[in-house]
Amino acid sequence: MIPRQDHEETSLLLQQEQLIAAKTPLPWDQFWIILVLHFSQSLVFKTLAPFIPQLIKDIGVTNGDEQQVGYFVSFLDLSYYVPQTLVVLYWSRLSDRIGRKPVILTASFAIATTMTSFGLSRTFRGLLVSRVICGAFNGENGVIKSMMMDITDATSLPKAYGYVPLPSMLAAIIGPLVGGSLSRPADRFPEIFGQSEFLKTYPYLLACAVPALCSAILWLVMYFRLKESVSTKAPFLEMMKQWLSRRSYTKQSALSRDTIISSLEANTEEVSSSAILTPKVLTVAASSGTLTLFLVAINKLLPLFYATSIEFGGVSLDPPRIGVIFATAGFASGIFQFLFYARLHDRLGAHVIYMAGLGSSIPIILLFPVINALARAHGMSFATWLAIGVQHVLIIILDMCAPCIALFTRAAAPNRASIGATNGVVQLVSGAARIIAPVCAAGFSYSMQEGRDAWLAYYFYMGLAFLAIGTSLALPHDPSLWEERD
Repeated sequence: MIPRQDHEETSLLLQQEQLIAAKTPLPWDQFWIILVLHFSQSLVFKTLAPFIPQLIKDIGVTNGDEQQVGYFVSFLDLSYYVPQTLVVLYWSRLSDRIGRKPVILTASFAIATTMTSFGLSRTFRGLLVSRVICGAFNGENGVIKSMMMDITDATSLPKAYGYVPLPSMLAAIIGPLVGGSLSRPADRFPEIFGQSEFLKTYPYLLACAVPALCSAILWLVMYFRLKESVSTKAPFLEMMKQWLSRRSYTKQSALSRDTIISSLEANTEEVSSSAILTPKVLTVAASSGTLTLFLVAINKLLPLFYATSIEFGGVSLDPPRIGVIFATAGFASGIFQFLFYARLHDRLGAHVIYMAGLGSSIPIILLFPVINALARAHGMSFATWLAIGVQHVLIIILDMCAPCIALFTRAAAPNRASIGATNGVVQLVSGAARIIAPVCAAGFSYSMQEGRDAWLAYYFYMGLAFLAIGTSLALPHDPSLWEERD
């Protein structure tokens, strides 16, 4: 029995060495566009984060009650994540049928237009409408991941995810600086923008215009340079013409009706619910959902915690300082993952990295009350800033869980033709988690009210962390084990 076990371990080591030696190079002619897409998508959220609490205060929806800011910030987040969750599976399945490129172009156009309208909004209702439209038409997140899996294989995907933090890092640096510095420019730079009545009327338009312009330029680049990564048996425009004229049987089409029907039936079979909802896919979806719930909740809590007054449980930082914190943390996270993720994956594997990231969640939560206690006792002293730095180091470790989930998702897909649909299921569950996560941030405001237990929110966050750890126990020690069994 023991010699057989040694033989199996030796075989596994040999297989790993062969995989390392036979790694497929990355297709840089298309991969660089995907990296820019990651930058554009991250830039939106990183730009909004520093000034959203101040924006809520400025429009007067809280009537001067600072403790209500967290509720409205959470509601604004929900206005994006709810419609996105409702349509994410539709966009993912559609990308399997018509291709990734049309869906991504639609998403980039939606980001460009809605970010502009967001900056022009002067009421909370206007902000909600902009975010709802952006969420409904932005199917980009899951489709980008599907495209990465289309153009890579099991040997090159970990290396690809080693590069993904670079655009996210740039967005994490540029976004907070843009959002923190260009919001209310007439007040911050009176010598430059002080005479502009337009920017005084719309004080957040300049900050929103940066990610809007980036998405508009990227749309043009993708239209001319991005290649379709899936084989579509019928051109998109011809399929739409056939669908619009499906009741008119006398009209002739450039593409035969039989070809269209067979194409649609073949693709529908590939992404049908009965074929996609396997135990493997459900396991990855559950793990991704609980991880996303915790990650998004922490990311929503951080700017709210920093902006909240010390007496109410925060650290009383203004948007520029919050922006600098996020920019520094984003730079450190991107550099670390770029230099070490692929190496750690080759040495430790996705499962070990994933569990280590989840293990860092508990001390991350415990540091919130510690940071507030230090701020109460010593103000923003060296000890307080050191605690903030340690917390962000732990968040860097936690961030490495995201690329691991992508590897498990690829391995769980029934076949390559259903990668988009599999990603759609995972993104659907993750989208539901994103809807719940802002409510967790609102729980911070609830626990800070007079007469409440200040630790109530942190108890809840610990429960989320243990939930994510529990669901991860069903994942295999190596994603390739699922692919080998298939």
